Amino acid sequence: MATRFAETVEKVRAGERLSKDEALCLYEEGDLFTLGRLAAERNQKLNGEVVFYNINRHINPTNICVNQCRFCAYSRLKGEEGAYEQGVGEILAEVESAEDLGIREFHIVGGLHPDWPFEFYLELLRGLKKAHPGIVIKAFTAVEIDYFAKISGLSVPEVFTRLKEAGLEAMPGGGAEIFTPEVRNRICPEKISGARWLEIMELAHAAGIPTNATMLYGHVESIADRIDHMEELRRLQDRTHGFQVFIPLAFHATNTDIRKKGETSGIDDLKTLAVARLYLDNFRHLKAYWVMLGEKIAQLALLFGVNDLDGTVVKERITHAAGAKSAVGLDEDYIRNLIRRAGKEPVERDTFYRSLSGLKDGKERGND
Repeated sequence: MATRFAETVEKVRAGERLSKDEALCLYEEGDLFTLGRLAAERNQKLNGEVVFYNINRHINPTNICVNQCRFCAYSRLKGEEGAYEQGVGEILAEVESAEDLGIREFHIVGGLHPDWPFEFYLELLRGLKKAHPGIVIKAFTAVEIDYFAKISGLSVPEVFTRLKEAGLEAMPGGGAEIFTPEVRNRICPEKISGARWLEIMELAHAAGIPTNATMLYGHVESIADRIDHMEELRRLQDRTHGFQVFIPLAFHATNTDIRKKGETSGIDDLKTLAVARLYLDNFRHLKAYWVMLGEKIAQLALLFGVNDLDGTVVKERITHAAGAKSAVGLDEDYIRNLIRRAGKEPVERDTFYRSLSGLKDGKERGND
């Protein structure tokens, strides 16, 4: 008689949609190498040997935040040691040479500053777009969007209209954490609910703003909580098709109020990515965020269903505040070498997963 795991494997190979119970079975009963092979086969059908990266620059305007989430090592109260805030002029000066560095995307997230009006964020977007019209602005999590609505008195759709007029073109996926209410109340009780995060993302997609989707794992959640989280994302993607990529984020506990023994294991990281590739059948792109995973696990993840390594990043603050040992930024040659040494084809992309590599290696690169 076939085991539950064997039956689930056959369902995967037949290309059938998995149930939550079957995804849980893969996590709990699947060995790492079988999951890796299944995820690699699925990814091969979707993306071939191509692995994307982009040349991006993170901008974190402030770590001062009205929320004090237990899992966050980054946020500070106003006046607290280590608190900082950057004006628009200071930010523009920092990124003045962005074109010279080949940067094609600004990735902007930060704290919920108690004193900044909504106009500050519009001014920031307008300033960046005026100075760098060719660079895509991907900015603000669903948590920030909800906060902008509160401080401005506007509805969320009105907030999106104003942000798009100022230059917003895409959104990151932060703030999702884990949707399960019991878990969310333990790690970030002040933050918007998972249901509200999903609602705001659906409104973003309706406004024509593509977004990322994330999941913070490895803290106090169960494997079932992870599957529930992915199920909610899959349902929304079925309705809107507005998510561009899924990014599991490995929790870092240093300097947070959540104490645990060490970080996530490499095995847990790889299984999480592989199961995501198999379960999220309506997501074409799956990212190994090297900042949180470390460069070597991220490279290995390319054999476990991953087709995106993120990018150069440059000056990442948030994860490093929680003890990340990865580089603060990587150069393009290093990223391309990581991908090649995994036996894959490095292709530079833009924010919207269109190939930009052209003849970079002296031969034509595949398009998305």
